[in-house]
Amino acid sequence: MRTWPLLTLLLTPSLAQAASLDASAFGPLWALPFVGMLLSIALGPLLAPRFWHHHFGKVALFWAACFVLPLAATQGLGVTAAAVWHTLLAEYLPFVLLLVALFTASGGIYVRGNLHGSPALNTGLMALGAALASVMGTTGASMLLIRPLIRANDNRRHVVHVIVFFIFIVSNAGGSLTPLGDPPLFLGFLQGVSFFWTVRHVGPEMLFVVGLLLAMFYAIDRHWYAKEGVLPQDPTPDTPRLGLDGAINFLPLGLVVGLVLLSGLWKPGVVFDLFGTPLALQSLVRDVGLIGVTLLSLALTPKGVRERNQFSWAPMAEVAKLFIGIFLTMLPVLVMLQAGLNGPFAGLVQWVSTAEGQPIPLAYYWLSGWLSAFLDNAPTYLVFFNLAGGDAAQLMASGAATLAAISAGSVFMGAMSYIGNAPNFMVKAIAEDRGIAMPSFFGYMAWSCGLLLPVLALMSWIFFR
Repeated sequence: MRTWPLLTLLLTPSLAQAASLDASAFGPLWALPFVGMLLSIALGPLLAPRFWHHHFGKVALFWAACFVLPLAATQGLGVTAAAVWHTLLAEYLPFVLLLVALFTASGGIYVRGNLHGSPALNTGLMALGAALASVMGTTGASMLLIRPLIRANDNRRHVVHVIVFFIFIVSNAGGSLTPLGDPPLFLGFLQGVSFFWTVRHVGPEMLFVVGLLLAMFYAIDRHWYAKEGVLPQDPTPDTPRLGLDGAINFLPLGLVVGLVLLSGLWKPGVVFDLFGTPLALQSLVRDVGLIGVTLLSLALTPKGVRERNQFSWAPMAEVAKLFIGIFLTMLPVLVMLQAGLNGPFAGLVQWVSTAEGQPIPLAYYWLSGWLSAFLDNAPTYLVFFNLAGGDAAQLMASGAATLAAISAGSVFMGAMSYIGNAPNFMVKAIAEDRGIAMPSFFGYMAWSCGLLLPVLALMSWIFFR
């Protein structure tokens, strides 16, 4: 019964008018709920694993309330309702629907065969995933390949490094070539950046990063493989021949790609006002289509395939619950960043330009990258895209170095933390669901700072200085 007043508030047109939050009303203290959310994700599983496992959704709701309630007290119920409604309807819901569609379709494809996790096979699977990531998205490629990779290595004693490098390569760097690969590049596509621009201007950086990471991984994996070998008993029974069960799910995966492209290319100019939030027809068609694709995958998948694939909804449920808190608590942080020189983060904004106002590509790379590691990398990309001028034609020409730096930073450095990109957390959740003891939030960052950061620093020194 207590939920009805809130629902009534959110669905009342007079209160839920589209309203933009006033950046001048925010200060650094408004970032505390977001910081609390991050620290909870980092420390909760480490300090109170049993409590966290059963109540992480309530923790996310608590931190969201720590932002929403003070916002209502300072800016009013109408502004608060509009901000929450817009965030959930126009940003969070499309995000979750896309993840659910990709998660469902890829979870219905079972790779059977005598896959054994040798260094060569593991490296080959990651190279394949990097190639697929720019075609079917980092989420699609990650969800398609993480399960067979885990099964292939279930007779290995130490496999954490395999999952960590998979996140580096497949869940992030591999998606940097096309707008289909990662959400920041798709937003750039919607702003007018041509489809193949990133292939030409970020392709060399991607090949450098992925090539060096694959070489590092092969060396590390070969060392552990030679030192430890494999377990006497392989937990996964061998099957007579390599093949795919549930390959029909490539149809739903293709439909997902088509729906995403359609929403970027088809612009009929029809916009619906849904309780104060404008919703373009192409976005509505995409989101309804994604629901249909999810149901289609469930209907088409042959019986028993998901069971053999050890498919579980738990990883998707964890991501969906936690990202409600992330989306809401990061809202004031993004508003303050978007205020540019007029906001509390003016010092950061000044850091990316010379005294004469000329952009510094290296600074754009590092600042957009580090923020993408902890904020949603899609809106972070847009902030710096607009900070650099916001004119796609100009940025693709005279501003190409700056746009390439923003694109590379937003995509590559999403791998620096579990929350930098949605597939990171999903891969972690699936690995833990299979019994792999993944590093904590800070433990993972020790891996990324020790192995990934030097590669990204070397790349930036070569391409952006």
